[in-house]
Amino acid sequence: MVGFFRRIRLTASFCPISGLLVLIFTLIPFTSVTAQAGPGDGYDLWLDYQPVSDTALLLDYQQQLLRIQAPEGDGTPRVIREELQQGLSTMLGREPVFETRDASRAGLVVMPYEALPESLRKNIPAPEAGIETYRIHRVQKGKHRPLVVTAHGDSGLLYGTFHLLRLLQMHQPLARLDLSEAPRTDIRMLNHWDNLDRTIERGYSGFSIWNWQTLPDYIDPRYMDYARANASVGINGTALTSVNANALILTPHYLEKVKALADLFRPYGLKVYLTARFSAPMEIGGLSTADPLDPGVIAWWRQKADEIYAMVPDFGGFLVKANSEGQPGPQNYGRTHLDGANMLADAVAPHGGVIMWRAFVYSEHDPTDRAKQAYSEFVPYDGKFRDNVLLQVKNGPIDFQPREPFHPMFGAMEHTPLMMEFQITKEYLGFATHLVYLPKLFEETLQSDTYRKGKGSTVSKVVDGSLFGNRLTGMAGVSNIGTDYNWTGHLFGQADWYGFGRLAWDPDLSSETIAGEWLRCTFSNDPGVIAPLKAMMLESREAVVNYMNPLGLHHIFDTGHHYGPGPWVDNLSRPEWNPVYYHQADAEGIGFDRTATGSDALSQYAPEVARYFGNLETCPEEYLLWFHHLPWDYPLKNGRTLWDNLGMKYQQGVDQVREMILTWESLESQIPPERYRQVHMLLGIQLKEAQWWRDACMLYFQTFSGREFPPEMEPPQHTLEYYKSLKFPYAPGIRPRWN
Repeated sequence: MVGFFRRIRLTASFCPISGLLVLIFTLIPFTSVTAQAGPGDGYDLWLDYQPVSDTALLLDYQQQLLRIQAPEGDGTPRVIREELQQGLSTMLGREPVFETRDASRAGLVVMPYEALPESLRKNIPAPEAGIETYRIHRVQKGKHRPLVVTAHGDSGLLYGTFHLLRLLQMHQPLARLDLSEAPRTDIRMLNHWDNLDRTIERGYSGFSIWNWQTLPDYIDPRYMDYARANASVGINGTALTSVNANALILTPHYLEKVKALADLFRPYGLKVYLTARFSAPMEIGGLSTADPLDPGVIAWWRQKADEIYAMVPDFGGFLVKANSEGQPGPQNYGRTHLDGANMLADAVAPHGGVIMWRAFVYSEHDPTDRAKQAYSEFVPYDGKFRDNVLLQVKNGPIDFQPREPFHPMFGAMEHTPLMMEFQITKEYLGFATHLVYLPKLFEETLQSDTYRKGKGSTVSKVVDGSLFGNRLTGMAGVSNIGTDYNWTGHLFGQADWYGFGRLAWDPDLSSETIAGEWLRCTFSNDPGVIAPLKAMMLESREAVVNYMNPLGLHHIFDTGHHYGPGPWVDNLSRPEWNPVYYHQADAEGIGFDRTATGSDALSQYAPEVARYFGNLETCPEEYLLWFHHLPWDYPLKNGRTLWDNLGMKYQQGVDQVREMILTWESLESQIPPERYRQVHMLLGIQLKEAQWWRDACMLYFQTFSGREFPPEMEPPQHTLEYYKSLKFPYAPGIRPRWN
C-alpha cells in the first residue's frame, strides 16, 4: 500500500433512548503500510503483515523464503514481486533477494508452470486448467528443493502468492506443503451501491471511495489498496455504481474515469463492471424510447458497448436492475425481462461481456405473496436467456433479512445460470455498529439443500454450476466499504468482506475455518485469543436474529432506513412495504402462512423441502413464523407457549450481546488499544439497541397476545408509545429509492 493522505471522517451515532443524532468530526492521519501505519489502526485489513514471533518457525521461513525467483516485468509480475518484498521483509525481518540468473539458489520459486525448469516441473503436479488456478508445492526430490508457487496464468500466480503469505501469517509449516486451488465460480465480485455524488445507498462506513470529481487525473492511493485487498481473497470483479443506476456513468466524460480505474485494477486481476440504466438510450442517447425490441435502441446499446470496450478491453459487462421498485425496464414497453436481458447480452457478446440481470422484482400490482413474485416472473423463461446472461438472485425470497430460507429459484432453473447475491453491508443488521459475522449466514444459505436432484443438491452446487452443468457461474456481494479509516466502519466488518471473497472462491468453506483465518491474519496466532474471539464471531449472527427477528419473524424494521424496530408500521403506500404485512399479528396469533392454506409459497420448492417446512412436526423453530401463522399459546418443543418463547428468544439475544462484551473485555490486555476501544464502544451500542428491539417488539406484540411477559424476560425500560415516537430522519444510508 502506498502513499500518505489525510481526510476528515464524519461518523454518526444514534441513541435509541434519546433519539438524538450525534455528529462527530475528526481529523485522522491516513497512513499506508509502507508509511508504517500504527499497529491496530485497521487500515491494513487482513494484510497487516506482523513479524513472525515463533523463533523456530521464523528461522525455517528465513532459510526457505529469502532467495526468490519470481517473474519480471510490469503489470501482475510487478505486483507479485512487490507483495513478496513487502510481506516477507515485514514478517521475516530481513529483505528478500530476487534471483535473476542462478535459479538453483532460490528457495522460493514463483513462476508459470510452463516456464519452470524441467528439473522442477517433473517433480510438481500441474495445476488444474485455468488462468486463475495455482499450486503451492514443496519439492521433495533432487538437490534443489524449493517451495514452488506455480500457475497457468498471471492471475493464478498472484492468488498463489497471497495464499502463501496467508500461510505465513497463520504460522503454518512449509516442510511438506502441497496444495492445489481452483476457483469454484467464474465471477466473484463486489457490488458497490455507490452514487456519483459519493453517497452510498445502504452504506454505513462513510462515503464512496470513488472520487469521480478528481478522476481520471488524480489516482487516490486507496484505489490500489482496494484492488490489492480484493485480489488477496480472490475477488476478480467490481461493479462501481449503484443498481439504482445513473445513465451518466455511460457518457464519455465518465467512461474516461472508469478507464482510469480499470487500468489500475488490471494487474490485480480485477475487472470493472457497470450498472446499466435501462432508459439510458433516452436520457443520454436522445432516443424517444428504450423499447428493447426497437431497432434504434438495439443499435444504440451495441454502439455503446463498442465504445466502452474500445476504452476498457477487459470490461466485464453490465449489472441491471429493471422494473423493480420504480426502476425503468422492458415491462414499461410491454416486453419481458427475457427481452431486455437478451438485447443487452447481444450488445456485449462480441466482446466477451456478460449481463447480470437482477431477479429482485416485486410489484404493488401483484396481490400474491411478495416471496413468490421473482420465481413467478423468471422461472417460465428457464433456458431462453442468452448464454452470457446470469440471473442475480438474492439469497432469500424477501430482502437480505437476518434469517431467510433459501430463495426457491435456486434449483428451479436448470438451464439458466443463477448468480448468488449476498449483502455484506448490514442494511437489516444494525448497520456498521453491530458485530454480526455474516459468513455464518452465507454458509447457512449455501449449504441449504434444494433437493432438486435428490438429497445433497445444495445451493452451493447450483451456484458453482456443478448441479446442472452450467458453464457460467458467479457470486456477488453488496459492498460494505467506504471512506472510514478502517474501510468497513466496524473492525469486525472486515471479516465479512474477507469471508465473502473466500466463499466466492470456494462456496463449501466453513464459516469457522474462515473466522480462524481472518483472526490469525488480523489479530494473533495465540490460541488464547483466537478461541474466544472465534466463538464470539460464530455466535454473533444467531444473537442478532434472536434480538431482532426470532422464530422466523422478518421485515419488521422501521420505515425506509431500516434502523431499529417498526413492527407497528402500517401506513406505507404499498402493502408489502409495511411490517404488518409480514408478521400478521392478531388476537389469534402471529406469522405468515405460506403453506397450501395460505399463500402456498412452499409449492415453489421441491416437494421434499415443501413437506419439511410445511409440517409443524419437522419445520425448524427458527422458520416457524416464516411459514406458519400460529396461536400465541402454540406449544414449542420445550413445552412453553409460542408467546413465552418469543420473549425468551428476545431476551436470549440481549444476553448473548452481554456475553460478547465480557469476552471482549477479558482480552483487553491482548488487543491493540485502538481496536479495543472502538469495538468496546460499538458493543455498548449493540447492547442498547438489542434491548430496544426486545422491548419495542414485545410491547407491541403484547397488544395482540394480551399476555404477561415470561419471567425470564427483563421488564421493558420504556412504554410502547415512547418507542413508537422515535424518529431517525438522518439515519446513514437512507435514500428516496429502494434496493
